[in-house]
Amino acid sequence: MAKLDAQSIINYIGNAKKQTPVKVYVKGQLDQLDVPAGIKTFFSGNAGVLFGDWAVVEPFLKANAAKIEDSQLENGARNSAVPMTDLKQYNARIEPGAFIRDQVLIGDNAVIMMGAVINIGAEIGAGSMIDMGAVLGGRALVGKNCHIGAGAVLAGVVEPPSADPVRIDDDVLVGANAVIVEGVHVGKGAVVGAGAVVLDDVAPYTVVGGTPARKLKDIDAKTKDKTELMSALRQL
Repeated sequence: MAKLDAQSIINYIGNAKKQTPVKVYVKGQLDQLDVPAGIKTFFSGNAGVLFGDWAVVEPFLKANAAKIEDSQLENGARNSAVPMTDLKQYNARIEPGAFIRDQVLIGDNAVIMMGAVINIGAEIGAGSMIDMGAVLGGRALVGKNCHIGAGAVLAGVVEPPSADPVRIDDDVLVGANAVIVEGVHVGKGAVVGAGAVVLDDVAPYTVVGGTPARKLKDIDAKTKDKTELMSALRQL
């Protein structure tokens, strides 16, 4: 775990070329356009689509305004330093609508559900599920065979670089809409109740809940039955 420390992330973002990627539908005399390097085109006849950074695309469109009859631009980021990751690199189940930035580690057979947001430097262990709308901030660490409930937030910490990230050990269940603040360490096999706000470390094999969260009990057979994870959901 912790393959990318805070200073490495800061250096990555600081040195990255900031980009404003755009997609432009164009119509006109496309065969007469002199397309510069940095713009990728998919033209057929008098219509097509081009992709590139706005710093290159904008002057190109202006210079060729007389040859372009009409255009429609799509833009989802401005001066972005961290692109979205290439999902094909992971041996995991990643559902549509998940937002995963570059420099994120995801273990085998993990599951990332719709609407989850995973920031740079976060790490997710094998077999863990990040449920709908959960947020893993920068450098958040999740162990193996965990379940991070819908709408839960693991606070991110990139600055100051000396701060510790959230650490979730193996076999932990975090309930829906729980919030775990930066620097908190949740021990192996623990359960964090739904809606809890966790400000302090959680001991292994304990149940915590409330705002702020406090220990409710130790894990027992009844708790294990109610928090059992289903391996079938993690099969590829």
